[in-house]
Amino acid sequence: MVCFANFADMKRIVTIIVAAAMWGAAHSQTTTFGWGTTNERYAREACPQGLTTKTLKLKAWRGERLNAQAVVWNDGGTEAAVSVSANGLKCGKAVIADSLVSAHVVGYVWTDELNKDRRGGCSARPVKSEWDSSLVADIISNDTRVCVPARQAQPIWLKIAIPQDAKPGIYRGTLAMESDKARKQTLAYEVEVSERTLPSPGEWKFYLDLWQNPYAVARYYGTPLWSKEHFDAMRPIMKMLASIGQKSITASIMHKPWNGQTYDPYDSMIGRTRRIDGTWTYDYTVFDRWVEFMMNEVGIGDMISCYTMIPWALSFDYYDQATSRVQFVKAAPGEQAYTDYWLPFLRDFAKHLKAKGWFERTAISMDERAMEQMREAIKVIRMADKDFKITLAGGYHPEIIDDLHFLSIAYGQRFPDDVKARREAEGKISNVYTCCAEAFPNSFTFSAPAESAWTVLHALAGGYDGWLRWAVMSWTAEPLKDSRFWSWAAGDTYSIYPGPCSSIRFERLREGLQDCEKIRVLRKELKGKKMEAIEETLSHFTQEYMNTKKQSASEMVDELHKLLN
Repeated sequence: MVCFANFADMKRIVTIIVAAAMWGAAHSQTTTFGWGTTNERYAREACPQGLTTKTLKLKAWRGERLNAQAVVWNDGGTEAAVSVSANGLKCGKAVIADSLVSAHVVGYVWTDELNKDRRGGCSARPVKSEWDSSLVADIISNDTRVCVPARQAQPIWLKIAIPQDAKPGIYRGTLAMESDKARKQTLAYEVEVSERTLPSPGEWKFYLDLWQNPYAVARYYGTPLWSKEHFDAMRPIMKMLASIGQKSITASIMHKPWNGQTYDPYDSMIGRTRRIDGTWTYDYTVFDRWVEFMMNEVGIGDMISCYTMIPWALSFDYYDQATSRVQFVKAAPGEQAYTDYWLPFLRDFAKHLKAKGWFERTAISMDERAMEQMREAIKVIRMADKDFKITLAGGYHPEIIDDLHFLSIAYGQRFPDDVKARREAEGKISNVYTCCAEAFPNSFTFSAPAESAWTVLHALAGGYDGWLRWAVMSWTAEPLKDSRFWSWAAGDTYSIYPGPCSSIRFERLREGLQDCEKIRVLRKELKGKKMEAIEETLSHFTQEYMNTKKQSASEMVDELHKLLN
């Protein structure tokens, strides 16, 4: 029997007991935390399987960027307020700074599905309800706090940037999660840093060509086109591209080169005026500012790809002084009106580019155009300046192959071996591209994450110089909420989100690009069975091998990645 000196003592003790019971109930272990895999998009309302709290073990070269994914599961009956954090790593006295390690809440976005025949994602989708839609994990947000509803999962993405001068060894760190419904939990991880060093992205040889859309950025952020605010909004986005080895600048040299196929149509970066006397004058102010920004402030500029002389609508704008109106010339390659419009411009453009010192790195670019149209356009380009570079993303045509400095052919096509060898000897670029046509591999928001890495490794395995994709930031109306679009499967138009925020697709693409560069380095340094094993495994990155061996993209990428480390 417990005796109290007085009623006040008894009341005080009872209050303490009740408060302790309430604290215990509030902080009971209802929120679990474990390591998952970057190969999976964890569904919000499904209890995640296969999680572990064992120490995660990773390997890396110096200069490499690593990813890991953990998952929070709220098993309680009420919402849990969760925050996550990651500190720097230590290896004895050696340290990888806090600023190089970051934890990110993974956000969900609406996605849809492939075409009904499951063969690809190219189709008009004006009515979203006709397509099976769901929320899917993809956005790697800049948030570290999130409210997790009861019986729901919340993925957490961990980024680790290994400095190029890091001391080789095993570094240890933790990822922490705190919740108002559970005690603080930590997950341990180790990174074994090798003596090998990955070159900086600007030195990577893989030719990456992801098309930028500055007009989408202006619309989303509500800035006047080409204002200081517009460039300020674009700078961190474009630097994300530079950080994965982007090579080319996308420049639009006419109004709606793709007939408004994106939510935010491209406009012309070059003004054209036809004077009253019939002569032409050209305004390069916007074009110059855009190119200078990308080269000098962002660090991208191996090629300035100028689109296009063969637009979908074959309609070309100019300002007419005689009528004080914007007028249009409708003409096809081969017609006199077409030549009359383009020839004076190209001659003036060549002169301007030479004055700026950009002529050697500038190309007149087309995409998915018929061979006869290409031949006629090439004639006009050569009349203007025989040394103009010309690029095409489209079909392989032996009749024009020698005119193309850069040719990116569709996934599934191949360059003849002798043609590829000749182009390489001449310093020409031979790429492959994917678009909405491929069910696999792709970077839709419902695609398996490893497909983004698999695609570029497939390009390397096929002997291509690199990979092209037509859109990286052509945002939808509400890109942070809904990746579905009126044409093509969801996510086809972008893999960088406003913020800017990365995505699971973008980070897995980076991993694939890093592996491509590792292979290039090892081909110079390694001999014998280990390199033979790497080459053999790389050679499997074909659709045929995957179908025959029944291997997934995740399994293939993981297998190769282990050999490279």
